Parts: sequence; C-alpha cells; structure tokens
Amino acid sequence: MAITSAEIHNQSFSIDRKGYDVDEVDVFLEHVADEIDGLNQQIASLQSQIGEDTFAQSPSGKAWNVEALTTPEPEAIDFTATPAAEKRPTPDAATIDKMVEFANANHPRSDGRDWQASDILKNVVIAVMHPQDEDHDEPWRELVVVGVPGDRTVDMKRLEAQFTPAEIEEATDEDLKKHPELVKGYIGPMALGPQARDGKKAENASETGDALRYLIDAHVARGSAWFTGADEQDVDYYDLVYGRDFEADGTVEAVQVRHGDMSPDGSGPLSFERGVEIGQVFQLGLKYSNALGLKVLDQNGKTVPVWMGSYGIGVSRVMACIAETHHDEKGLAWPAVIAPAQVHVVATGKDAAAFEAAEQLIGELEAKGIEVIFDDRKKVSPGVKFKDAELIGVPIIAVAGRDTVNNGTIEVRDRNGENAEAVPVADAAQAIADRVAALLK
Repeated sequence: MAITSAEIHNQSFSIDRKGYDVDEVDVFLEHVADEIDGLNQQIASLQSQIGEDTFAQSPSGKAWNVEALTTPEPEAIDFTATPAAEKRPTPDAATIDKMVEFANANHPRSDGRDWQASDILKNVVIAVMHPQDEDHDEPWRELVVVGVPGDRTVDMKRLEAQFTPAEIEEATDEDLKKHPELVKGYIGPMALGPQARDGKKAENASETGDALRYLIDAHVARGSAWFTGADEQDVDYYDLVYGRDFEADGTVEAVQVRHGDMSPDGSGPLSFERGVEIGQVFQLGLKYSNALGLKVLDQNGKTVPVWMGSYGIGVSRVMACIAETHHDEKGLAWPAVIAPAQVHVVATGKDAAAFEAAEQLIGELEAKGIEVIFDDRKKVSPGVKFKDAELIGVPIIAVAGRDTVNNGTIEVRDRNGENAEAVPVADAAQAIADRVAALLK
C-alpha cells in the first residue's frame, strides 16, 4: 500500500517522541495551512497547563488547532410554518442587548419564550486587504459582510485564515460612509450578496459587481429564522429565513469555538486543552520539487517529480516539557533515554581508594557505552553531593565511599532513592549496565 512522505515523517516523529517519554500525553493537531506558503502541516503538541496555545479535542481523541477547525454542516430546519418576514420598528436599538430588550418589551414572540441574543443575526463588516494580483497593480481593500449568531463572538484570527493570503481588520467609519446601504446598527443581508445581484452569487472578490460580498458563519443552518437589520435606520426584520428570504455568497468559519460545539469528525462535543508545540510535520507535496526541477525515475523508468515532506522536533521545547512533567521536590528526574547521562557516580570521603574505585567504575561503564557524570569534588560533603545528584536528576546514582573502602562495595540506587543495593566493586559495572538496559527498554 502506498504511503506518502508526510506519513513517513509523521511515523518517524511518533517513533522519536517515544524516547522522550511524553507519548502518552501528546497529540497531533490538524493545523490551518501555513500563511506564508500554503503548506499543509500537522503540529505535535504536548498537553500541559503551562502551554502557550489552546487546542480542541474530540471524544475520538483527534485534535485540532483552533484555526483549523471546521464546523459540521448543521441540519436544515423546516421553515414551512415560519411566518413571512416582517419589518418592525426597533428604535435606538443598535446593539444586541438593546435589540433583545426592545423586542421583548414591544414585539413578544408567538411561542411564549423571550427573545435571546441567539435569535439575532449579527452582521459584521470587515475590510479585507488583498495583496497585489493580476487585476490590481497594488494591494487593494474590499469590504465584506459576515453574518454570525448574535450570541457568538467573531474570532478575527480564525476568520482571517479564510482569506489567506489577505489580511483582515474591522471596517472603519470611513469605509461605511462609502456604502450608504450599510446602516450602522441596522445592517442586514437583504442589501448585500445575492439579494443585491438578482440572486447571483459571487464566487470570489472579482465577481461582486456593485454589491458587497455577504458570507454566513458555518453555524447558521438553512431554514433558520432570524431577527436582524433591515438596512434602514431604527428598523429590523423579524422571521427572516436563511434559504427562503436570503442567501449568502459562501460559508466561513467566523466565530470563536466553544465548549460543546460539535467536533469536525462528528464524534461528539469538543473540549479544550492547553498545549506546548513541540514539533511539526509538513506535507510539501510537489511545491519545491517542481520549482527546483527535482525529479527521479519511478518503477516504470518514467521521470517524475519528487513528493516531499519534512518534520522537525523542537528540542529545547521538548526539554522544557520533560522538566515540567518529570520532576519532584528534589529536582529533575530525567527519563533514561534523554538524560544527560545514565549514571551519576559520586565519590565521597577523604580516602583515595574511594576515588580510585569510582574512576575504575567509570572506565568500565564507558567501555560498555554508558554515559556517566562524575562528582569528584574533594572538599564537598557527601550530603551536598547527594543533593546535587538528586537535583540534576540522572536515573541511577552510584556511590563510592566509606563502604567501598571498608567492605569493597559500591552503593547503587535509583535517583529517587529506591532499589538501593551494595554491589561488590568487581560486579558494579555489570549490575549498573543491567539496570540501564532495563530502563532503556
């Protein structure tokens, strides 16, 4: 079965990360295409309360960078019983709160419940700063209106990802003055998008004609009825139905994702965790091989471009995360595979025989390929040396001291003080090698 280079790199990262002893808590995040070169990528993130980023996770275990989340299409609503859309006066109600307050006081709902912010279709005007292109000799500015549920907050970073490589910002008062159809506080969809083009949708910014593009947030279901602006001062629409009374030029991911939103894979509601980015996998595809003319012969002897992928591990970030997850009140507790050494040999006392035995042990361990830290400080007490060994956190501590001189043994113990045993000097290297091998399995 064929496998892509990106999948191979993903597998390589999975193998590598096992050595860091964090594979039980890290996750691969689906990430939005890179803003600079549009490459697909995945991020490896270690779940941690000290993480600098937030990611969303589904009950299935799959995770996403928030900007990469896609909303499952909501089920269409039957609007056959919904009354015809009606314009009603809503004076001095240019905000969501005032709209709700006025409607409940003057236009109560027929179903008996109160109007809520979630009944309002909020229409947000953004300015899209497009880069220079074939039709424009310099960067240019386009106004776009986005309809979102009134109880949700627009996520500008998430929304901007829908317009890459362009950048976005909130429209200014000067922008609005150039479009008299945009009545501040009472903007609605009926003067925008397909409604203003005899039903024709604009697939891109070059097809808008005289009407601004109107986009709808992915959480808005077809058939849903809304309380929204009527493009007239102090007037709003009631029961304006998406799919019956108005359409949009397209759908966008515009609002902040929140707990309880359905996950893209449909496995259940999303939850949110904090994480530290510790690596990336890029699916480069043919982007660079085509640019470089990089080709190989395939199994049929045909010249084809190389499919490329790459991955990287943030070594310094991994080290920080391991320190965060592998420590106690005494100091660090490095996993054996990534520790600066596997064994910390401590020579104590004033007798030269203890130091000679320690040096002999180090030579034997290094001959077996084992990395060693040697504390041979002469004028430092044993207690200080032991504390320092625990602080540094190497997995195994071997002590050559009074018992070495008196009994011919070396004390070998785990960094946490457990599994301590006195081993004859002649057998110490092999005993330690066995412990190291067990730790590295």
